[in-house]
Amino acid sequence: MSEDRSSRPACARKSAEIAVALLLVLLGAIVIYDSLRLGARWGGDGPQPGYFPFYVGLLICLSSALNLLKALTIRPERDRAFVEVGQLKLVLVVLVPTVIYVGLVGWLGIYFSSAVFVALFMRRLGKYAWWKALAVGVGNSVAFLLIFEVWFQVPLPKGPLEALLGLD
Repeated sequence: MSEDRSSRPACARKSAEIAVALLLVLLGAIVIYDSLRLGARWGGDGPQPGYFPFYVGLLICLSSALNLLKALTIRPERDRAFVEVGQLKLVLVVLVPTVIYVGLVGWLGIYFSSAVFVALFMRRLGKYAWWKALAVGVGNSVAFLLIFEVWFQVPLPKGPLEALLGLD
């Protein structure tokens, strides 16, 4: 019975195409707006800062509008499943924690957030023992600290824990 539920369509192709097209039209409009704010003309000394981004945004909007029109013409009998419930769950198992991780990097710093992220993924998805997951999570962050901060001297976002350890 659970197989029947997981093989149910979560989203139809037409809906997905429309959503992506609208999202990209919005993205292109944001690029155009900001390009106009910067200046999107050809000045006496060459292009203004927003000249090329303006045309990129325009191309994004035009191609997305064409995709939107094409999506709106998909007939119901040709509108098959874009993703099934089971497939969507598998994607969300990875996507949701990744979005949370990215959001926490600004507050907690990349090293602490990465150690927790790797350890939780190993524990939850890999079914590793806690001590192995924590060892790899911490070891991964220490390796990146050495590579970026010490060897390449590229500072990465740090949080309160790194400041307590004197890595500020």
